[in-house]
Amino acid sequence: MILRENVPIKDLTTMRLGGPTTFVFDVESEDEARGAFTFAEEKSLPVFVLGSGANTIGRDNGFKGVIIRNKIKGIEPVNPDDLENSELLDSLSALPADTILYKAYGGETWDDFVRAVSVEGFTGVEALAAIPGTVGAAPVQNIGAYGQEAAGSIFAVDVYDSVADDYKTLFAEECDFSYRHSIFNSEQKGRYFIIAVYFKLRKGEIESELYASLQDYLDKNNITSREPAKIVEAVTAVRNSKLPDPETIASSGSFFKNIYLDDAEAERVEKLGVPVRRPGNKINTGWLVENCGLKGQDLNGFKICDTAALVLINDHAEAYADLEKARGAIMDAVKDKFGLTLEQEPEEIPEEGINA
Repeated sequence: MILRENVPIKDLTTMRLGGPTTFVFDVESEDEARGAFTFAEEKSLPVFVLGSGANTIGRDNGFKGVIIRNKIKGIEPVNPDDLENSELLDSLSALPADTILYKAYGGETWDDFVRAVSVEGFTGVEALAAIPGTVGAAPVQNIGAYGQEAAGSIFAVDVYDSVADDYKTLFAEECDFSYRHSIFNSEQKGRYFIIAVYFKLRKGEIESELYASLQDYLDKNNITSREPAKIVEAVTAVRNSKLPDPETIASSGSFFKNIYLDDAEAERVEKLGVPVRRPGNKINTGWLVENCGLKGQDLNGFKICDTAALVLINDHAEAYADLEKARGAIMDAVKDKFGLTLEQEPEEIPEEGINA
């Protein structure tokens, strides 16, 4: 356990914004999760659970509470003979015979996990390579890219339940996964601390049609194999060619969520020249921003990335007000031209009074 006081949130998040938080509690074991929440309760302070800070933004006044960070490490295949969780063991019988279960602890770097299982030939998460963040953050946001989502491979999640003061396992169907949504960032936000995630994987390759940018990379490099390790390297190369590294360039990845429309609305925007990806009626929000003429523009100290219009870079802004103005300008431009409302993807740390 590591406990620190008055730590600037800008030093904990990749957008580099935010004043001090009262306490930061780094949890390094399962038992310490309970201790961190107990510490906050004893001091009558709210809690905010933070991963790597790659998809989180702080505000100028900081957070009058306890930020708890998951630093629990470990990646391992699950041997059913070693399972002590009878509910989990019973559920394994419903999985196909060629499925293997991997357990990854919440503090592990997401990309490290993806590479560890992909190099062993397991498919299920390879298209999610190079996404910044931790394993524990993956089910919260239900991260996704290039046609895969974390929810497609998540079997169960080990959590500490701060309301019941108990450790339990939640199965995927209990997590209410949908696009960038789960119980962890909605109705049960702040209740659960994710200890570890179980992933159901199998030997093999992606069978669905690949996204155009990914297929183009494979074609240009004469790569015909779809084995997971090859896809990991291809995805990483494509992402690196377009997306800034938030560890070196202040940003928080995709700043706005993609949009999903009903059939009538999809037909309306299609008449305006907006590409609609089917099935699902998905709109690429980066395309909307770019086609408003905003790509590469400077807005109140923020810059819209030259190579990926969905990424907002903190070029020299120091205040949350600058972000508000930049965000508002982008949202207004898209609304005026296409009649569509953008939704911010990164979560924000409340300044006070909210148990996040």
